[in-house]
Amino acid sequence: MAETVSTGAPTHAMLLAAGLGKRMRPASSSLPKPLLRVADKSLIDFALDHLGAAAVRQVVVNTHYLGDLLALHLEDYAARHPELTIHLSPEETLLETGGGVANALPHLGTEVFFTLNSDTILSDGLTPALSRLAAAWDDSRMDALLLLCAPSRAFGHSGGGDFRLGTDGRPVRAIGEADALIFCGVQLLHPRLFKAAPSGAYSLNRHYDEAAAAGRLFAVAHDGLWFHVGTPEALAIAEDNLAAGQDS
Repeated sequence: MAETVSTGAPTHAMLLAAGLGKRMRPASSSLPKPLLRVADKSLIDFALDHLGAAAVRQVVVNTHYLGDLLALHLEDYAARHPELTIHLSPEETLLETGGGVANALPHLGTEVFFTLNSDTILSDGLTPALSRLAAAWDDSRMDALLLLCAPSRAFGHSGGGDFRLGTDGRPVRAIGEADALIFCGVQLLHPRLFKAAPSGAYSLNRHYDEAAAAGRLFAVAHDGLWFHVGTPEALAIAEDNLAAGQDS
């Protein structure tokens, strides 16, 4: 369980939970992937618990596949955590990561906000990862701040890394390189990043590239463990590790 903190951290967050979960089937045939159980806990609850511990008070969750089941679960979670307000952002047509966040902007405030993939489990290092991101944020220099993980700390991921981290804190693309750092699907984004956002479906990669071109894309290396739960095999890996005591 994430350590509770009370800092000046962002109070708004976006949870990306609208995917079809095709790679997880048949496990996700009757449940949306965010509701699959890992160590006797719904996958999405790991992210929600981290956000609550980081003093986030407004969370937007986009939904699509079996969205009614996810909505019921989130209603129950919010009832048990009255300090947290959860807004749903249903997508009749999938908007991908960029379109999903852009569509939810009216609920995300005017300041920097967390964005997390719902199929990610973080096990914190010495300091909670979200607190480290918040402490590293510099509004005068940044539009996006990514959490990156070394391959040795990553579980359930295949396909190589995504970035190398420069000494100035700016990441450089290194797609597929075996020893490159892996993007955890955890980040801080500022609404100004979306000022020229297109309509419809598109990837957040568009905005990472824009921020990088402006010198305003930065990253922090995760000092704990990271589990990507995208397939039945990855789910089993997370289950085995977390059940063995590597709780997030």
